[in-house]
Amino acid sequence: MSATSAVSAPQKGFFGHPRGLSTLFFAELWERFSYYGMKAILAYYLYRSTAEGALGLDKSFALSLVAIYGASVYMSGVAGGWLADRVLGGQRSVFYGGVLIMFGHIALALPIGVAGVYTGLILIVLGTGLLKPNISTVVGGLYAPDDARRDSGFTIFYMGINLGGFLAPLVCGTLGEKVDWHLGFGAAAVGMALGLVAYRFGRRNLGTSAAEPPNPLPAEERLGVLTRILGVSLGLVAVVAVLVVTGVLGAEGVINLISIASVVLPIGYFVVMMRSPKTTKVERSRLTAYIPLFIAAAMFWLLFEQSATVIAAFADTRLDRHFLGLDIPPSFIQSINPVMIIVFAPLFALLWVKLGKRQPATPRKFGFSLLLVGLSYVLMMIASQGDPAVRASFLWIIAMYAVMTSGELMLSPVGLSVTTKLAPRAFASQTMGLWFLASAAGQGVGAFVVRFYSDENAVAYFGVLGGVSILLGVLLVLGTNSIRKLMHGVD
Repeated sequence: MSATSAVSAPQKGFFGHPRGLSTLFFAELWERFSYYGMKAILAYYLYRSTAEGALGLDKSFALSLVAIYGASVYMSGVAGGWLADRVLGGQRSVFYGGVLIMFGHIALALPIGVAGVYTGLILIVLGTGLLKPNISTVVGGLYAPDDARRDSGFTIFYMGINLGGFLAPLVCGTLGEKVDWHLGFGAAAVGMALGLVAYRFGRRNLGTSAAEPPNPLPAEERLGVLTRILGVSLGLVAVVAVLVVTGVLGAEGVINLISIASVVLPIGYFVVMMRSPKTTKVERSRLTAYIPLFIAAAMFWLLFEQSATVIAAFADTRLDRHFLGLDIPPSFIQSINPVMIIVFAPLFALLWVKLGKRQPATPRKFGFSLLLVGLSYVLMMIASQGDPAVRASFLWIIAMYAVMTSGELMLSPVGLSVTTKLAPRAFASQTMGLWFLASAAGQGVGAFVVRFYSDENAVAYFGVLGGVSILLGVLLVLGTNSIRKLMHGVD
């Protein structure tokens, strides 16, 4: 992002930060409300019995479907980033993406069974691909590259995400589990509508931050390029549809295909940006430094995003949810992490500001995050000891989320910030899309991994994943100095 785009936005007005941060804070709050509200009840709606008003699908398949949906959401960020960089600009992409997301939740709210699920998920995938990477790019554009408020601003923005994530399971979970599943999904649609209103009326505070594509297609080429892309996309969809209808490729086959793509796509994208003549020598070195950070992020999200799959299933069948005199619905468990983010994020933001130049380098922060998320799974391993019929204390899930959340704050807001700084200028939004591909790769691999979970093998499941994460964390901490040399002054 250029200094010009940063200065064009009002630089004061939101807790010492640019006024446009408040617009993006509330827009993202409501978008995440819709996303996490739907996700809090999706697995239960898929695998619980038809007598409960749900679909009654196989539990293992349902968890795998939720994981691959999460992967697809973040894979679509590459296309959304490309459209922003070459055609729409970041600001318009955010708005159009929000509209698609809202219609996706409306489809889920309609009582039309599996058809509503697939239609809704596809629309949300497409909409999130436009909105998610580009709203972070707009945040980055509010600040000059050397603005010391940058990491703090991303942490405040991250608090908005988690405020929405806290409210969502409480509202959508209560409506979905206690009243009607479709009312829960309908509440998610209302949340996205509120986000669009907040964004529309506050957009004037964004200045020129990501208002125009930084690397636009020439006008004479635009129609031809977009037509070819649309044709290829429709052709691929048609081929998959025919394979599914003819029985050659079943639902699990589609999941496997997307899982493989979630790993292959980022590899291909790194190659494209590395080989592009628009990427300078210094930018190429920074992209090389970004690779171990990407792998660390993928491993982190592999574990973290199981909150909506394996940990949700654990909370449903293996956790004693009677706590402080209350019987807590399993969907409410997913509000614990956002609560801890809201409590811990200001402390981490203050810590980074106070430490200034003495704070750990970004690769070391990533390494610590892997150590912490691995430790959180070790706690789950201990909680799973003994007879599967005996439910674990609620305190285990609180301790697990406290450790996991600390790891998240060492990686996620810091990752958003370092991505905007390491990104080649010609691939600004697309590199942000690449950041979200780390989550896609993690969840894509997770769609395979979650199939191995059961109440009976929970100890081995959590222990193996926790151990692998801790090992990678140690390796990243040890390699920090080598990675920093490749970052050419970015930290």
